Amino acid sequence: MGVTLLPHQFPDRQPSTASSSFMDLPTVTPPAPPTSLDWLATLHHTSQLLIAVINPLNLTLHYANYTGCRLLGLPPQPDPAAPMTVQPLRDILQQRLTPGDYAEVLKLYRRHLLHYVLRSLYQVDLSYCRWLETPAMVSLPSPDQAEPRYIEFWLRSEHLQITRLEDTPDEFADLHLTTLSPMEWEQTLTDPQQLQEIEDRFCLAHYQITGQVLLEGLDVTVRETIHRITQLLIDRDSILRPQKFRQVSQQLRSLFRTGNTIVLTLEQEQIRVFMGSGQQDLNATTYPLELLQDSHVMQALQANQVQVIQDLSRDSRTELGQQLAQQGVRSLLLLPLVTQLPGLSHPTGTASGRRPQMIGLVGLLSDRPNHFDGLDCCHAQQLIPAFTRALTSAQRQLTHQRFINNIHPAVEWRFLQEAERRSLGFPAAPIVFNQVYPLYGISDIRGSSEARNQAIQADLLAQFQLAVGVVQAVCEAQESALTHQLHLDLLERMANLREKITVDAEVTELRYLRNHVEAYFDYFGQCGAGAIAEIAAYRAACQQPQNCVYKARAAYDQAIGQINTLLRETWEAWQQRMQQITPHYCDIETTDGIDHMIYAGQSIDPKFSKFQLRSLRYEQLRAVCDCARVALKFQAETLSPMQVTHLVLVQDATIDIFHDETTEKLFDVRGSRDTRYEIVKKRIDKAIDEQTQTRITQPGMVTLVYSTGEELEEYQQYLHYLMREGLIETDCDRGTVEPLQGVTGLKFIRVRVRAQAAE
Repeated sequence: MGVTLLPHQFPDRQPSTASSSFMDLPTVTPPAPPTSLDWLATLHHTSQLLIAVINPLNLTLHYANYTGCRLLGLPPQPDPAAPMTVQPLRDILQQRLTPGDYAEVLKLYRRHLLHYVLRSLYQVDLSYCRWLETPAMVSLPSPDQAEPRYIEFWLRSEHLQITRLEDTPDEFADLHLTTLSPMEWEQTLTDPQQLQEIEDRFCLAHYQITGQVLLEGLDVTVRETIHRITQLLIDRDSILRPQKFRQVSQQLRSLFRTGNTIVLTLEQEQIRVFMGSGQQDLNATTYPLELLQDSHVMQALQANQVQVIQDLSRDSRTELGQQLAQQGVRSLLLLPLVTQLPGLSHPTGTASGRRPQMIGLVGLLSDRPNHFDGLDCCHAQQLIPAFTRALTSAQRQLTHQRFINNIHPAVEWRFLQEAERRSLGFPAAPIVFNQVYPLYGISDIRGSSEARNQAIQADLLAQFQLAVGVVQAVCEAQESALTHQLHLDLLERMANLREKITVDAEVTELRYLRNHVEAYFDYFGQCGAGAIAEIAAYRAACQQPQNCVYKARAAYDQAIGQINTLLRETWEAWQQRMQQITPHYCDIETTDGIDHMIYAGQSIDPKFSKFQLRSLRYEQLRAVCDCARVALKFQAETLSPMQVTHLVLVQDATIDIFHDETTEKLFDVRGSRDTRYEIVKKRIDKAIDEQTQTRITQPGMVTLVYSTGEELEEYQQYLHYLMREGLIETDCDRGTVEPLQGVTGLKFIRVRVRAQAAE
């Protein structure tokens, strides 16, 4: 289809007629071309290239344009045709370059000379070599900015003449270079090691060099800074770690001339804003996603385009914007980070198309309004892929940390799988381990509650006795009806404490002393030296972290702590051996004793088998026997009244466990059948023998609770093995467990553990 252009669409031309021809067009006389001197002056003053002419013999500078003088720290030469004062380029470069950069420039210079030596003196065809195209990258101090400039140097050496001096040895003689074929030359000069050997042999003192070398330099600071930022971002270390965040921010300041940087991450229904503070900290503030719906942040993300906020003080729409404005931020450059995620699989086996997923945003902050321009937007656009990858990786690491914090190694792999899914934007999936075998056991300190009540009683009586001493001293110094009644109250409460100790006594009695005795210490302190001494004794006895008398309870806590430590260390030593049988989940809880919960099965370890299950069960019994021996030994050595009982709950049926993120527990059971097992676990340690009405657990003994004849048969075999090892006595007690609430039909078998294994 053709397109017709109407005459009015060309306002500067008259409508053409049918008789018009090419010769009717007006003649335009082109301007005269500038002279070569004009072009030289233009290049000298305005070229962005660093241009300099060098004497190759002594590396002195004979000419430099305006850019060259500025970057090399020399006074500018106003007239390019006027002779320039010769400058020692070697000294200038040594002063302005690092030793490494200076070595790179010299290496580039030597390669140019070697190139001409091989071509002129050895007639080597070097058309395939790209030595002369390879630049040297250096860092030069900037004359007008704090950050250095990155410059790429090239040499142009076409006008060099090189001849070997007479009476100088050929440093390449033993390499027989003249006998090499073109193919051998190509192999030699394209092999980095062989080329390096030739370069090391090359001796400049053996040659006469005449002519001039042209030095060209190009400021590639922007390109190099973007490259360095990209390298930092694709590194495995998270951008949300303080050190990495500071490194990236420093490079961004150099590229965009900014102050601070913020990183925003989208996490379900909230946004977290990370901002550097000082040398070590990385502050994070959380905002509900709904509060940022009309913000510049959401506009940039939804448009998926770099956006510039020219003056935040005039348009701070949200709480985040207002906070930034209060900190002096005026303009922002926003880099939205959006990735394309693979579609989710359908039951049919097909997958939906790729879908965009908002990851977060990077914001560059400036204290100047209208700071960012179109060139900044172009530079920012180049960084978006690297930032997207870096923030995706950082969010994945945060998700992993939340999932695997204090997670048992045997099930960690499943949590990592789920963390990976969620970091890719997929909806949460339940973490379930089906058909696992439960192995539960408990080592309980018998009578610990009574012992603690006795300790509480002793401490309270001691503190009340001190309070009575204070009130008696006050009564002796100053007769008062109220003080007399307070004395009687104290004696009455002490009598009640001696008779019995209630559950709330530890709180209520201490509150009474604070409100009715300690509250009057300022007044009591005015009632004579006796009262002052009694108050001092009271306060000294209460100088504990608990602000009360805590002597008997401290002894109790110490004894319980010692037993718990011994039991836990013993169990954990055995647990290392048990993990070698099959990887399994094991949770240990410590209260008045320890209890352990083991889950094992093919959903945790694909190599799991029946033999490993039975090996694990037998090893569990051996570990519990060892815990019993440790407790007996501690009781004998310390003469402690604390006694420890041990119980193992047997269940041959599997259960399903899942991770409920709304609870603190790592795993819960699901299903009514599995819930029954949890009920038994909670109540079995207080269970009663249906016939004798005594506790089924007894000090120094291991009690096995089971339901079926098959379970008894299996564990009788284990008990036979334990007897053969000399870990338990040969006599066994048997009985039926009195029905628990909602649970009936349990039986038990009980054996005594030997204090020392038989030899």
